[in-house]
Amino acid sequence: MGIRAPIRSLDNRPQVRECGRPARNTLSEKPVRRLSQFLLFASAGLATLAGGNRLPAEAPKPTAVLDLWPGKAPGETKDYGPEKMVESKPGQLQIARLSNVSKPQISVYLPPKDKATGTAVVVAPGGGYSILAIEHEGTEVAEWLSSIGVAAVVLKYRVPRREHQSPDNLAQLQDAQRALGLVRSKAAEWGIDPHRVGMLGFSAGGHLTASLCTNWATRLYDPVDDADKASCRPDFAVLIYPGGLTDRAGDLKPTLKVTKDVPPTFLVHAGDDNSDQSVAWYRALKKAGVPAEMHLYQSGGHGFGLRPGKGPTSDWPKRCAEWMTHRGLLGAK
Repeated sequence: MGIRAPIRSLDNRPQVRECGRPARNTLSEKPVRRLSQFLLFASAGLATLAGGNRLPAEAPKPTAVLDLWPGKAPGETKDYGPEKMVESKPGQLQIARLSNVSKPQISVYLPPKDKATGTAVVVAPGGGYSILAIEHEGTEVAEWLSSIGVAAVVLKYRVPRREHQSPDNLAQLQDAQRALGLVRSKAAEWGIDPHRVGMLGFSAGGHLTASLCTNWATRLYDPVDDADKASCRPDFAVLIYPGGLTDRAGDLKPTLKVTKDVPPTFLVHAGDDNSDQSVAWYRALKKAGVPAEMHLYQSGGHGFGLRPGKGPTSDWPKRCAEWMTHRGLLGAK
């Protein structure tokens, strides 16, 4: 199915793009005559920031928000101060950037009951393990997943990266392990099939997803409660322009050992981004006999999320939904 998201053309006219279809103008070439229509698009213009990217007028409301840890997260010794939104620098993508996350949480977005498939996806926003692109790689993705009957769980994991840890994303990996187990422990309450819980990550969140797919067998923290008795292995994975998977020689990093136990994976990357990351991961999956599908677009850049990039990258949610359907994830429970 397609998704619809307002964008802006080069001449700054609002447009609507539906995945897999050309953009169409929502305003005619004639001057806008009705004041209410003018005000509507004027307010939309204020909500649309530089670079032609959309920020939603109102974020969807989560069904539930849960702290990952009953007390302080494991290994926390430093006070990072209160959470804050970091302003975009000149030339950067104008997005919401959340930093100083010391109290990790999951925000749960359950689909309408008449659409629910029983499948759930933990969503890991990107941000270089420094910030979280919490809206365009988080809540907007939850909105799309809910529209196709998937329970979305946006993971607000700890950032920035903690010092003197091995692996260097240990805190984030602990949060991901805990999140998968916690979601499975709530399966009956949330109408989720515990054998259809996947993970989707963007950029650094893609690295985190890959890390969990290869480091799920042993908990990297002392068990907290019964939620930690549930498996933290994703049943499937979606990696969108992942980074940090390879070393300078182009080989997968030692902490990412791909075996036959890595879950089936869907990958998306743009050719004008560092697409060698996804290519190396895809090759390793195929060598290990893991089912995998990769969509490599000619262009699109990095960080496009669900929004239109420099090429046809906005088609990826449709392709991903087709892949999920093929794998039996969007059928009846």
